[in-house]
Amino acid sequence: MMLSRQVPAGVGSGKVEGMASPSSEEAAHHLQEAIAIMARLRGPDGCPWDRKQTFDSIKRYTLEETYEVFDAIERRAWPELKDELGDLLLQVLFYAQMASEAGYFTLSNVAANLNAKLIRRHPHIFAGVEATDSDAVLRNWEQIKRAEKQAPASAEGSMLDDIPRTMPAMLEAGKLGSRAAKIGFDWPNVEGLFDKLQEEIGELEAELNPAAEGSKAEEELGDLLFTAVNLARHLKIDPESALRGANAKFRSRFRAMETAAGGTDALAARTPSQLEELWNSAKKGAKDAASGPV
Repeated sequence: MMLSRQVPAGVGSGKVEGMASPSSEEAAHHLQEAIAIMARLRGPDGCPWDRKQTFDSIKRYTLEETYEVFDAIERRAWPELKDELGDLLLQVLFYAQMASEAGYFTLSNVAANLNAKLIRRHPHIFAGVEATDSDAVLRNWEQIKRAEKQAPASAEGSMLDDIPRTMPAMLEAGKLGSRAAKIGFDWPNVEGLFDKLQEEIGELEAELNPAAEGSKAEEELGDLLFTAVNLARHLKIDPESALRGANAKFRSRFRAMETAAGGTDALAARTPSQLEELWNSAKKGAKDAASGPV
């Protein structure tokens, strides 16, 4: 089906139904200005730092900016989120400008490709396909995505090949488990995952036995973490967000321990049993604060 036949009235004209035209025009103006600024920074008389950057030198900043967006959302820091989204958009502008200079593609190509993909993968909105709930939407999305790839998996290839090895390990584990589940290779229920967790804990403990030869503790710990990530998938919990929440909780409680002890140096001088007592006190204080006044 041609894209032009999928696009509803207004799409592509700059006036999408339900969106205020002045806001669209204002956003387009500011985006065009940002594109021009980026081109000037990379130009012959531009910024020396910006001019010497490459795809490889910039990519680490992309990851940093992504996590700063996460942090602003978790803290509900909406003014900061506005700034962080701008920084993330800068990464897109940077990549697109470098790609344009190299003759690979332009920002216009990026936007056009995104528009076509959004329309193509939302047939329940743009092509009259029925999808009564979010699960049906996801099923349609995956079917369309598979059809887009066209080439079926062969003996030389794998359905896992397009999951990048370079993504964070926790995200990769979740995607691997989710992809395998699509052909039925998955735990049938959460109970089976709890059993698997206990099995992996036992195997890790066995590797820590002093009598064990050629310890594979790292491998067994990896299996345990992989199982935990897939448990999160079954529970429909984002493991990254869950771990970040645990990290934040640890920070808060440890800070309370430092305060109660009279500072970091004083805390370091405490015995293990005293540290445990301070931790339990901080934990209780956090629970009391969360429950509020009785």
